[in-house]
Amino acid sequence: MKEDFLKYQAQTTPHPLALHVSHAKGCYIYDTEGKKYLDFVAGVSACGLGHCHPKIVEAIQTQTNQYMHVMVYGEYIQEPAVTYTKLLASLLPASLETTYLVNSGTEAIEGAIKLARRITGRSQLIAADKAYHGNTMGSLSLMGYEERKSAFRPLIPDIAFIQFNNVKDLQKITKNTAAVVLETIQGGAGFILPNEAYLKAVRKRCSAMGALLILDEIQPGFGRTGTLFAFEQYQCIPDILVLGKGMASGLPVGAFVASHKAMQKLQTKPQLGHITTFGGNPVIAAAALATLKELIRTDLITDTQKKEALFRHLLKHKHIQEIRGKGLMLALILQSKEQANNLVLQAAEKGLILFWLLFEPNAVRITPPLTISEEEIEDGCKIILSILNTLDS
Repeated sequence: MKEDFLKYQAQTTPHPLALHVSHAKGCYIYDTEGKKYLDFVAGVSACGLGHCHPKIVEAIQTQTNQYMHVMVYGEYIQEPAVTYTKLLASLLPASLETTYLVNSGTEAIEGAIKLARRITGRSQLIAADKAYHGNTMGSLSLMGYEERKSAFRPLIPDIAFIQFNNVKDLQKITKNTAAVVLETIQGGAGFILPNEAYLKAVRKRCSAMGALLILDEIQPGFGRTGTLFAFEQYQCIPDILVLGKGMASGLPVGAFVASHKAMQKLQTKPQLGHITTFGGNPVIAAAALATLKELIRTDLITDTQKKEALFRHLLKHKHIQEIRGKGLMLALILQSKEQANNLVLQAAEKGLILFWLLFEPNAVRITPPLTISEEEIEDGCKIILSILNTLDS
């Protein structure tokens, strides 16, 4: 199977981890040899309710027994998608009322920047240095990391970059700017939090210049940072909100959300301003609906703060320079790239799944399911500390 995996399935790196998965349940993944792995990554923040949560499985099974794909997006009334988008609107500011369901976070970014250009009639887009919004050509154009995108040029023109958390850079936002696209919390850059009042300053400058603010909540969204969406903690309401990852408990999904009036711009001049075959798929929408209901029904979101505090209390070691992030979106910053690599690889041998970040070589990702218990946090942290202790020898 490993040989077939490497030969027939395209790879993203020369050396994939190649864990042969048998099944997964809760906060654990099991390989085909019966080994059990405590999951501190959650499919890179996608499985917020853990693996095979019974309510999600039930919602999927119920929907597959009724109908699956029946028509391209936006033509037929399909109850799971309508019910989901209505519930989502009830939990968001009034200006974020209409949702376009797509297949991934990067497609949601594409739709958002198309919508921004359509609304404003402008072309310039501004993104942040070390930004990561996905890998399709539009999203790649917004990536503030030349090494990752130089091989694919030419990309979308009329893109400018600012330094995240640099208020002086906001003067680059002008009346030529269609939209500023920011991650509420920078992910690939190393889980960088916005400084106090930074996002409010961005919001103010965008409003003054008639530019739209697009906030990318693909990774911090759906409870990972202690509120349903991270922007709620920074008194900054975007014009367009972009969602993905934790939205449907591991199923492929994304969305962009704006006002009803704004979204109508995709209906004419031209018609089908954005179109997707599988967006709003009823099976995935059913999973998204069940996920959202579970998040707002339980204390999982508020409990992330206690769990963050436990991680910070336990993970004290001379090789850990700092712990960045918020809630259960945390990154250990070690002293070197080699230490980070050793920690990830040795943890896997000891039955703990950790992972890297895109642009910060000294970082190790900790983004477990929101359902993780305090006992499981303690078990995983013991493994991390035991490995860090060996780095001295």
